[in-house]
Amino acid sequence: MVEIILKKGKEKAALQRHPWVFSGALEKVKGKPEDGDVVKVFAFDNEFLAYGYFNSNSRVAVRLLEWDETQTIDKNWYQNRLQQAIASRQFILSEDTNTCRLVFSEADFLPGLIVDKYANFLSLQILSSGIEKVKADIVDIIKAELNPIGIFDKSDATARGHEGLPIENGLLWGENPPEFLEVKENGIAYNINIADGQKSGFYCDQRDNRKILASYTKGKKVLDCFSYSGGFSLNALANGAANVTSVDSSALALETLKQNIALNKFDAEKVTSIQSDVNKQLRAFKETGELFDVIVLDPPKYAPSRSALDRAARAYKDLNRLGMLLLEKGGLLATFSCSGAVDIETFKQIIAWAALDAGREVQIIKQFCQPEDHPVRISFSEGEYLKGLLLRVL
Repeated sequence: MVEIILKKGKEKAALQRHPWVFSGALEKVKGKPEDGDVVKVFAFDNEFLAYGYFNSNSRVAVRLLEWDETQTIDKNWYQNRLQQAIASRQFILSEDTNTCRLVFSEADFLPGLIVDKYANFLSLQILSSGIEKVKADIVDIIKAELNPIGIFDKSDATARGHEGLPIENGLLWGENPPEFLEVKENGIAYNINIADGQKSGFYCDQRDNRKILASYTKGKKVLDCFSYSGGFSLNALANGAANVTSVDSSALALETLKQNIALNKFDAEKVTSIQSDVNKQLRAFKETGELFDVIVLDPPKYAPSRSALDRAARAYKDLNRLGMLLLEKGGLLATFSCSGAVDIETFKQIIAWAALDAGREVQIIKQFCQPEDHPVRISFSEGEYLKGLLLRVL
């Protein structure tokens, strides 16, 4: 096995069980590993640190897997890791919820592997060359463990480009999922599109937050921005919202929302769907003087890396400023960031700037986070990507 020696003093993160070794920390590579090969990583003084996946294309040159030198990284090792991850999510699944994330990359010691369960189908994202090399074993194991109808590859994230991997999108095993697959989350039914939908097909990371926010929407006028297929909109309707306006730039998302309203037998007359850029639509609402009781701002990732942080901060500030200006006095703003580069304290500061620019007083009344099937390793804070605030705007 190829051995990698780190520069003097660069072993600290690995000793603290952080799973990333950056290319600048490498002193010497003993051998010629291929991308995705498992290598042994040593400190400068030749102390064993961990096994990890090597990649020559990525800034993260090694993604660490295992700190016990006596372990063998083989199919049995992967099976044990996958069994552990799947077992830890079983309490989430029930008659009311048949969708969740079963494997969450570094958080489950499988860097670059995401597995989502949608009823009897599985959606995989493979984002590292190491997992790509053992894809056949991964499929064999989860097929045996979960007995799905089909396993679909949704490895179309930009992260694959950083690892020198092409985009993949297609059937891995079994049957193709239907164009619209019905799943349940907290008793609400959703038609989701695995093949053409965003990410792996559905945003199950907002499961708890949708339910929490819905408890504030009874009898309220709700605006759901970046609504996608209607997670927050449907939960608000289920809890008796007076009416909901859902805004998204995707025609497919809004068509799926329309289906989901019918699927749950909600009153379609209570819903207004608008296909538009959210910032443009918020400005249009401001011009007409329209106000809301509850507004949800759940935008896509504005800061994919720390280098984009300043630009993202400006985007988050302007978005939240507009949201605050469209609320009735005492109205609620549920605002989120899914950018790992934006920590919660930075996000709070951005909200403070937005409130100052809007001329509104704001109280934080609740803090949102990602659910149990998206755990955060204590040694890997980068895994804590989803954060949100429920604000009362005075």
